[in-house]
Amino acid sequence: MSDDDAVRTMASTSWWGIPTLLAAGHDPDPRNCDIALVGVPHSTGNGSTERDQHLGPRAVRHVSAGYRRRHRRFGIVPHELARLSDVGDVVMPEFMVSDLAVKDIEARFAEIAAAGALPVSIGGDHSITLPILRALGKDEPLALVHVDAHLDTYDRMGTWFGVVDSAAHWASRAVHEHLVDPAASIQLGMRGHMSPWTQSNVSDELGYLVIEKAACDDMGIDALIAAIRERIGDRPTYVSFDLDSLDPSVAPGVSNIEPGEDGFTMTEASRILQGLRGADVVGADVVCLMPTKDSPNGITAMNATALMFELVSLIADRLGGGATASS
Repeated sequence: MSDDDAVRTMASTSWWGIPTLLAAGHDPDPRNCDIALVGVPHSTGNGSTERDQHLGPRAVRHVSAGYRRRHRRFGIVPHELARLSDVGDVVMPEFMVSDLAVKDIEARFAEIAAAGALPVSIGGDHSITLPILRALGKDEPLALVHVDAHLDTYDRMGTWFGVVDSAAHWASRAVHEHLVDPAASIQLGMRGHMSPWTQSNVSDELGYLVIEKAACDDMGIDALIAAIRERIGDRPTYVSFDLDSLDPSVAPGVSNIEPGEDGFTMTEASRILQGLRGADVVGADVVCLMPTKDSPNGITAMNATALMFELVSLIADRLGGGATASS
C-alpha cells in the first residue's frame, strides 16, 4: 500500500489524525474555500452566568472528526459539492474584555466575507452573532432565523452588567444597526418562565415574528417550516442556533439551560433546518455549548456537530445547484 493510500485509509476513521471541524482540511486563508468553518472561543459576553463557552470549538473539533458524511435526506456529500475548510479560531488577544473581543470577531468575519466564503461558526456565547452580522449584513440587512430558548432582545437595558455588545442584546442591536430586517426575520423556540427584568414585548416592538415553543408544538413542524419560509422569502438569510433551544435530555451541556418545559428534540431541530433547503443561507452559527457541563459521552457536542453538518449541507447543496429557493 502506498503512503497516500495508507493515509486515505486512516483518514476514513473517526479517531485518527488531527481533529478539525467536520473533518475538513485546515487552512486559515478563507480565499481557498467556499464554506469557512470557524471556531469562535468567546465567553465573556455572557459571563454573568456560566463562563466556559469558549471551550465549545475545541469540544466540537474533538467529536466531529467522524462527520465527513453523506446527508441521508438530501442525498449529497457537502464536502464534494463545495470547498470546506476549517479556518481555525478567531484571534482575540483581549478575550477577557468582551467589547474588545467582538471587534476582533467582526474583523475576522469581514476578511471571510471579503474572500467570498460563507461562514458556519461554532461558539462561543451568543454575543458572537452580532459582530458576525456586522461583517455580513453591513451592505444589505439580512433575514434572520433565530432558534433559541430566549429572545436576546434586552433592549431597555443599556448593558449586561457592563458588557455593551452582550449575549442579551445582540438580537435587538442587530435591528437598530440595520444588520437584519425584522420584517423578514423570525425567532422561534422560546420557552420557560422569564426573568423579572425581561422585556418580553421588545421583539414584537422591533418587528420580529416570535413563535414560542408551545406555539411551535401546536403548529407542527411542517406548518412551522412554512411560516419560516414565508417570512424569509428569497432574502439572504443568516441562521443562529442556540443549543439551549434543545431539550436538556439531548443537550445538557449548555449555558442558561431552561428546565420545566420540553425543548426541541434533535429530530425536530434537524427537520427545521432541513426545511430551509434552497433558501439563500449566507452564514450560520451554533452557540452556547458548555463542554464542562456535558455528559461523559459529549452528547451536546455531538449534537452541535450534527447541527453544523445540517447548516453546512444547506449551503453546499445550494452552491452545488442541488436545490432551488422553492424546494
